[in-house]
Amino acid sequence: MTDYIRKRVVVTGVGAITPIGNTPAEYWEGLISGRNGIDYITHFDASSHDCRIAGEVKNFDPHEYLERKEAKRMDRFSQFGVAAAKQAIADANLVINELNAEQVGVIIGSGIGGIKVLEDQQTVYLNRGPDRCSPFMIPMMIANMAAGLTAIQTGAKGPNNCTVTACAAGSHAIGDAFRIIQGGYAQAMICGGCEAAVTPLSVAGFAACKALSFRNDDPAHACRPFDRDRDGFVMGEGAGILILEELQHALSRGARIYGEIVGYGMTCDAYHITSPVPGGEGAARAIQLALKDAELTPEQVTYINAHGTSTPANDSNETNAIKTALGDHAYKIAVSSTKSMTGHLLGGSGGIEAVATVLAIANDHIPPTINLENPDADCDLDYVPHTSRKQKVDVALSNSFGFGGHNVTLVFKKYQ
Repeated sequence: MTDYIRKRVVVTGVGAITPIGNTPAEYWEGLISGRNGIDYITHFDASSHDCRIAGEVKNFDPHEYLERKEAKRMDRFSQFGVAAAKQAIADANLVINELNAEQVGVIIGSGIGGIKVLEDQQTVYLNRGPDRCSPFMIPMMIANMAAGLTAIQTGAKGPNNCTVTACAAGSHAIGDAFRIIQGGYAQAMICGGCEAAVTPLSVAGFAACKALSFRNDDPAHACRPFDRDRDGFVMGEGAGILILEELQHALSRGARIYGEIVGYGMTCDAYHITSPVPGGEGAARAIQLALKDAELTPEQVTYINAHGTSTPANDSNETNAIKTALGDHAYKIAVSSTKSMTGHLLGGSGGIEAVATVLAIANDHIPPTINLENPDADCDLDYVPHTSRKQKVDVALSNSFGFGGHNVTLVFKKYQ
């Protein structure tokens, strides 16, 4: 990154389909009001499952964004991704045409992809035979289709990719898109993450590895990041998309600028397939690398949108990583987990949490961590419990960590 002048990259549009709102405005209002989006699973009969709760997207109509035939040929995760992308493009007032199509790219990550289609088609195969499987099964199932379909729907012909790094996928997508614009390979990128994995097999699998909360008697309080009584994460679904643009390109068309993305750090624990390395060493390095990339000091950080999954292992290790990376200043930073309201969107989490981080900067308002009633002794930072906080936000980090040991930190700041 030293062989050329790095271009500045700004955020000019946001899109969000979430368990607490199906537009960016609804999502932001839900975050600031501390709205709970977690309830009993309605997508399927979960009565025989150990975990019967999730953060489902409610009242989503794909036909607001897609023709009926098109929607029918997409898994729900792709519908979410395309819908949020179209919201973000409209929010940015970005026109994609034959003059600029090759300079607008797409990177949308997903951890699971079209698992609902896979499960449904397995049932068809077993009950009716191989000849009755849908010819659309494969293109509906594969994880890159949200990125591919977004390009088809919008005409974006620039760099196109899909990150599949579990719960870090959305943040990797945004970071990689940032690098593409920095390097001059595109003028604008549609980027983020999407997921729709609240399905019988997916819920059963995560429950089997003891990752989920089994607080079925109290879904509204099941996701409780940094709390002493947390017992696992709650699955969510949806999509979060940003429009990133090269600064001069944005200025030349009079775009509104939410903030600037200035740093990207990624590491691997190289430790375990599901557990973070004790002490959070890999996450700490991601934070440090992101700040170094941004040419910022720990003392300049105002807010951290934490990975904050509500699992025993993540929350204490992430807290330790923040303290290792930021030193004494860690105790002066507001940290919150918006997963307490939305649940964990897996590959989509980095997308909606980047949207939350950018909006916190734009509005100088920090979302809360709800359900934090009895803080864990090992979790001793300022987690903005229960109620949002009006506070100037100049520099904010968004953390995402995934199975396989993937760690990502993104750095956003006020544009000036």
